[in-house]
Amino acid sequence: MFAVCIESSHQKGMGHLFRALNFIKCLEKHREKYVVILNDDDKAKTILKQKGITFETADINDYAGDWETRLIRKYNLHAWINDRLDTERKHAENVKKNKISHITFDDCGTGSELADINFGLMPCNYNNNLKGKIIKRGIDYFIVNEQVDKYKRKRRKMEKIVVTLGGSDTYGVTLKVAQAVRKLKLDITIIIGPSFQHQKELSSIAGNTIVVKNTVPSLIEEFYNYDLAITGGGITPFEANASGLPCVIIANEPHEVLNGKFLEQSCSSIFIGYYTDADFSSIPFDKIDIQQMSAAGLNTINTKGAENIYNTIKNL
Repeated sequence: MFAVCIESSHQKGMGHLFRALNFIKCLEKHREKYVVILNDDDKAKTILKQKGITFETADINDYAGDWETRLIRKYNLHAWINDRLDTERKHAENVKKNKISHITFDDCGTGSELADINFGLMPCNYNNNLKGKIIKRGIDYFIVNEQVDKYKRKRRKMEKIVVTLGGSDTYGVTLKVAQAVRKLKLDITIIIGPSFQHQKELSSIAGNTIVVKNTVPSLIEEFYNYDLAITGGGITPFEANASGLPCVIIANEPHEVLNGKFLEQSCSSIFIGYYTDADFSSIPFDKIDIQQMSAAGLNTINTKGAENIYNTIKNL
């Protein structure tokens, strides 16, 4: 049985939760049992309950209580997967002393040194000196929503734009983007997530010219209706590009800068910089070759990343 341990909050965002949801679909496909372990976050717990997913909450930053051993014994776990970035060594010690496999994603913390496998899934970690017994990195391990293959489409012209800056949009970047695009003579839709905290300000900016949607059932299915997306630099632009939807990327966190540059170099997106430095009014819509960028995304992003990770773990 697998544990998938994540952290979700307004400050941390919800990207790890959504990536975990995509990965556990692979576990379900292989009839593997699993439990999600996370901090006590109401938004994340609601999503897990709605999907009927077994989960446990824990004080994941408690390094003395050894909650890890309690849960390992309760569920008879044989593998522990961390998707919460910089893990601490004491946490890894608590896992490994139970003689189970320890796998971690994009982990640059001291706990990664004790990992059996450390996967560098994001481009920001392709050149980092990752620690662990086995290091695997590259776009072939990038986890995307399994729906991507169903909703692939090559775009041929730009008429409809969608803006989505994450489940929480910690820094309110959506408001700046809304100001920049509201005068475009195009159909604009803004999708906000369950932890978005700027609804009133957004409504004032959007007026009658921008459609605002709250927490759509499937972002990938929704993407099928658009020709260009404006996103952060996390998982979303990779999934969008993989489905043939080009992106304008704004980095919300420092590590997202390298992700944005990677997709720009792949010719599937345009990167305009870190959110504190980006000039939102100068997004180069006139330089966007929708057909070329769409084709580049379809050809660049591997949609078998979760399967590749699973097979690597099983071959330990």
